[in-house]
Amino acid sequence: MENLITKMREGRLQAGDGLVFGVHRARPTERVQWDVLALTKDCQVGRKPSGQPYRYHILTYGCQMNEHDTETMAGLLQAMNYEPTTELEQADFILFNTCAVREHAEDKVFGQIGRLRPLKYANPDLLIGLCGCMAQEEHVQELVRTKFPWIDVVFGTHNLHRLPMLLRDARQSRMTVMEVWDFAPQTLEDLPKVRAAGVRAWVNIQYGCNKFCTYCIVPHTRGAERSRQPADILGEIRELAEQGYREVTLLGQNVNDYGVDLQGTSFAQLLREVNGVDGIDRIRFTTSNPWNFTNDLIDAVASCEKVVEHIHLPVQSGSNRILQRMNRSHTKEYYFSLVERIRRAIPNVSLTTDIIVGFPGETEEQFQETLNLVRDIQFDNAYTFIYSPRENTPAARFADDVSPETKKDRLRRLNDLQYEIALQRQNRFLGQVVEVLVEGPSRTNPEVLAGRTRGNQLVLFPSNLDLSGQYANVEITTPQTWLLKGRFIGVKEVSA
Repeated sequence: MENLITKMREGRLQAGDGLVFGVHRARPTERVQWDVLALTKDCQVGRKPSGQPYRYHILTYGCQMNEHDTETMAGLLQAMNYEPTTELEQADFILFNTCAVREHAEDKVFGQIGRLRPLKYANPDLLIGLCGCMAQEEHVQELVRTKFPWIDVVFGTHNLHRLPMLLRDARQSRMTVMEVWDFAPQTLEDLPKVRAAGVRAWVNIQYGCNKFCTYCIVPHTRGAERSRQPADILGEIRELAEQGYREVTLLGQNVNDYGVDLQGTSFAQLLREVNGVDGIDRIRFTTSNPWNFTNDLIDAVASCEKVVEHIHLPVQSGSNRILQRMNRSHTKEYYFSLVERIRRAIPNVSLTTDIIVGFPGETEEQFQETLNLVRDIQFDNAYTFIYSPRENTPAARFADDVSPETKKDRLRRLNDLQYEIALQRQNRFLGQVVEVLVEGPSRTNPEVLAGRTRGNQLVLFPSNLDLSGQYANVEITTPQTWLLKGRFIGVKEVSA
């Protein structure tokens, strides 16, 4: 069979020309070989015949889990002697780490891949990869086969550790290599990672989700819940502390469920153990399901001095009928009760949430219930979305009977309300001196430093000092809807 690159360069490439091999949708029963150093040694294709290193660029879409996966894949690539580049035109491997939660994210990825086609003509060494949650979906795999044959490597969320072998096979065969697993046979540890130089780090504690909300594709793309062993989590966090990281965020699709598949542990217990790690000053976690946010967990957050006063608690809707159709386990009454218990135990807590508008069947009256809940709860921030159906979810079979115009109008009204509330919440900091973990210069002005409070408020303040990784006392002079501006008072020593 002719080389796809040759056919493309000659203008003869047709949809469906690619040979796809190595497709693995069956349940893998073999024990995964996870000795990455041995694997990468067998896959040393990190240098061109000229001796120059191959360069890679990863584009990441979606949640913090994807950001963390990107750190792992960058670690694998650099173990293969690939070098990073910020310029697409200089890359020999461009990898799209994708999100499947919303349809527009999928459209954005394929639009970008389409625009890369000229680079394939210009650089015969260029490989393009697609991974992440989108790759788990069969309709996406079919699109690659029929519409995007210039994609060279496709793999899913359960076998990202196989990247060295898949990349080797694609580069040697010059044909599309697709390998997608339905589930992960085991939780892999000790994969190499490349993290941004250091103040804050993400640490996976759990993978997958068992909740099966009717609108959500995550249980299908990430699989069933699997918890990492506490010793492995604590070991990783201790290493991060030794490397100079000051803050960790514990990641999971539903961190409250951590440990249900293990014996003798729970998320509350894990928080207490992480709280004892020397060198780490702040502990965050995301995401929590309201239904099993227990009193023991509230007590752990309140009593562990390193666990910050910020809880992200997705409510999704203020209507019990819509919550039922979403297969959310909580009611609005339960949610109000939970918020009351949290605020009683943690008076200065910052609460953020997720809300979907325009879910199938949502009436104006039910939307008003959501607005009323937002008014009553007074969230510090809310991530708001228009419902879009995702293939293979139960909600995709519901009649999508809320018009696009109505969805947009409801999103606007919800955002207008939340913006007003957010500014009111921010105003409470006016004149206060807050503790800010400085992350570095702001993105727009090198003479302004940026960092976050324990409650996750973004703070900007002018300074020509190098305070990255240090704690600064900042007096807030200008509260704004999404950030706080202030005046540097001095460096604060924090004992870990």
